[in-house]
Amino acid sequence: MIRAWRITDEKYARRAFDGEGARRYGGRWNHKGSSAVYTSDSLALAALEQLVHSSAEIPLSPRVAISVDIPTDLAITVISPSELPEGWRRTDGVEALKERGTRWLDAGETAVLSVPSVIVPKELNYVLNPEHPDFGRIEIGGPEVFEFDPRLLS
Repeated sequence: MIRAWRITDEKYARRAFDGEGARRYGGRWNHKGSSAVYTSDSLALAALEQLVHSSAEIPLSPRVAISVDIPTDLAITVISPSELPEGWRRTDGVEALKERGTRWLDAGETAVLSVPSVIVPKELNYVLNPEHPDFGRIEIGGPEVFEFDPRLLS
């Protein structure tokens, strides 16, 4: 199994894997209107992915961490940094990633897309397609309380 993690606001824990947030607002790897679920290959990276969107002035609401076990025999589409356009880590490079991820979602070939993290490119994020038939093979754990060390936001 490949273990991945998702950290989410506690009030969204029951719906953390329906892809609705990404469908409503879009994400780095999907356009608005396409359902996707974002996970990271470590709990530490999942925390960084949350913190990059946070501000010291706005306290983080209660969070939970949820483990995700992806079977090793499940097909995964892999995108390596060498396949990405120059500037893919910059804010203005997001449109190319949205296009690529949305094409992957629309094609429906796999339930999992492995992508490099913008924050730590040698680490991986896994984008999950909740509408793919193999999504049901992914084991989703129960929510566990997750607290950020307050020094991280000071």
